[in-house]
Amino acid sequence: MNPLIRLATGALFALSAALPAAAAPTHWVASWQASPQPVWSTGFLFPTGVPQVLDDQTFRQTARISLGGPRLRVRLSNAYGTTPLRIGAASVAGSTGATPRALTFDGQPGTVIAPGQQRLSDPLALPTVDLQAVQISLHVPGPTPLQTFHWDGRQTSTIAPGNQTALTALRDGTAITARLFLTGIDVEAPADARSVVVIGDSITDGATASLDRDQRWTDHLAARLAPQGVAVVNAGISGGRLLRDGMGEAALARFQRDVLDQPGVTGVVVLIGINDISWPGTAFARAEPRPSLAELQAGYRQLARRAHARGVRIVGATLTPFAGALPGTPLDDYYQPEKDVLRSQLNAWLREGSPFDAVIDLDRTLRDPASPARLAAAFDSGDHLHPGDAGNRAMAEAVDLAVLGK
Repeated sequence: MNPLIRLATGALFALSAALPAAAAPTHWVASWQASPQPVWSTGFLFPTGVPQVLDDQTFRQTARISLGGPRLRVRLSNAYGTTPLRIGAASVAGSTGATPRALTFDGQPGTVIAPGQQRLSDPLALPTVDLQAVQISLHVPGPTPLQTFHWDGRQTSTIAPGNQTALTALRDGTAITARLFLTGIDVEAPADARSVVVIGDSITDGATASLDRDQRWTDHLAARLAPQGVAVVNAGISGGRLLRDGMGEAALARFQRDVLDQPGVTGVVVLIGINDISWPGTAFARAEPRPSLAELQAGYRQLARRAHARGVRIVGATLTPFAGALPGTPLDDYYQPEKDVLRSQLNAWLREGSPFDAVIDLDRTLRDPASPARLAAAFDSGDHLHPGDAGNRAMAEAVDLAVLGK
């Protein structure tokens, strides 16, 4: 070999060895979610549990993400606000008692979110691991009416005076269980990581799951899927319905925002419809007509078409038993035999002719074999509608992970 060529080749090899290896490709993946709801009026059947206005106060909440990563970003929402939402400061702590790290928005410590809009923070280099609980703190500097929230957080949060976003422990705080403003946490993850969104009602929202213990059925499913690089994000809203607005927008109306717009989403599980069947004739909707089987089927078909148009795999779930639901409450007429007939008809169609890519039979998982219209006692929270912690675990374990694709 020509000595000059040999010299040039050696130099090239030396240069390539000195260069850093190309970083593995990554992308943003939704790792946690709390779907926003409009704050209802004081005349509604259930109290909101939140003050009407925040004024120079800090709100701190805990969220357990599904997948971890080297960086994260948070999503704040003013979805139902009629005035701009001003956030003066925001922070994230990697665990309870850890030193909070300041969040920025376009390099600034705060942001203003217009009515009906949402806002992503700048990425923050805060390494996290799968199933890690992080704390998000938000300071609202001026009088701000609360118009957007997530009612049933199943997690104790704290409102405290002044800007305490940089403190490890809040002073003079008041506990609530709703979530305010925070609607999502995304993580930077490997290119093959992805998200599955579960859209549903109070059964998915975790209405009777143990407080502060991450016992929703989606939490258990997240623990199963995290080792495969799959996040599970919860788009449940207590009082949610498929066809009509309930204690939040109808699933048909919020499907784009809460499912299809989530970064990294490749799959969705649909468990919703029991409130469509059972609300009419109760204190929730005394004069409202019950939907027909054909109307419910049309709603499911629309979700399937929209998911498939985006290349998202969609999996349905049968509606769970509810005989004797909510005894001794203003909703003790929630269950009626004719309503259960409609549920059974819908479940039969889901098993045999639904438009979904697969179906998870949660009805068979939770029902009492001796009385199939009822939840099995071991899985019943006690209100005969919502599963307890054991029921939530059974629901997650009933999912054949293969149906969610890869």
